[in-house]
Amino acid sequence: MSLDNFSNDFSAEFEGTLIPSLSSATARELDEVFSLAYEELRRLARTLHRNEAHVSLTPTAIVNEAWIKLSRTPSVASVSPLHFKRIAARAMRQVLVDAARRRNAHLRGSEIQKVTFDEALYSKQLGALDTDREVLALDAALEELSRLEPRQAALVEARFFGGLEIAEITSLLGISEATALRDWRAAKAWLAVEVRRALAGDAVLSERQR
Repeated sequence: MSLDNFSNDFSAEFEGTLIPSLSSATARELDEVFSLAYEELRRLARTLHRNEAHVSLTPTAIVNEAWIKLSRTPSVASVSPLHFKRIAARAMRQVLVDAARRRNAHLRGSEIQKVTFDEALYSKQLGALDTDREVLALDAALEELSRLEPRQAALVEARFFGGLEIAEITSLLGISEATALRDWRAAKAWLAVEVRRALAGDAVLSERQR
C-alpha cells in the first residue's frame, strides 16, 4: 500500500459516482484528497492521543473528525461525505499500518496510539485486532483478498477503517444489501483464517529465534 497513485486503485470504484469521468485532472484530485485525508487523520490521531490518552480511539470517530475539518477545503468541497469516508478509510488503514510498523520496528515518531475497532465491526472470528501484529496481519490478508475478491476487500476496508454502514456500502458499490451482507460474512471468515495463519507463523518464528 502506498500514498502514491491512490486513484489507480479507485478509478473503477468511483467511475460515474464521484466525478463523471476520471480524466488525469480527476486522478490528481483523488490523490490530493487522499493525501489531505492521510495527513489530517494522522494529525488527529496524534492530537487525540496527547489530549485524551485515556480515551479509546476508533477509526470511525477519527474519520468523522477529519470530515468536519476538511469538508470546506477546496479540494474536498466537491466530494460527498460518503465518498470522503471511503477515501478516508484507505487513508486510515495506511495511518494505522504505518504506526504499527514503526512501533514494531521500535522507531521514534510513532506517537499514534493503538486504536480500538468499533465493536460492531469485528467478529469473534477476527477478534478485536488490538495488537500491532494483528493489524499488520489483517493488512497483508486484505492485500491478498483484493487480488482474489476486490469487492469484498473494498467492503471490509470501508467497514473496518472508515466505519461505513452496510446501507452506505450498497450505495457506494452498487450492490444489494443481501449481497453486501453475504460478502461481509464471507470476507470476515476468510480473513480470520489468514490472520490466524499469519500470527501462528509469527509465533513459530519467534520461538525459533529464542
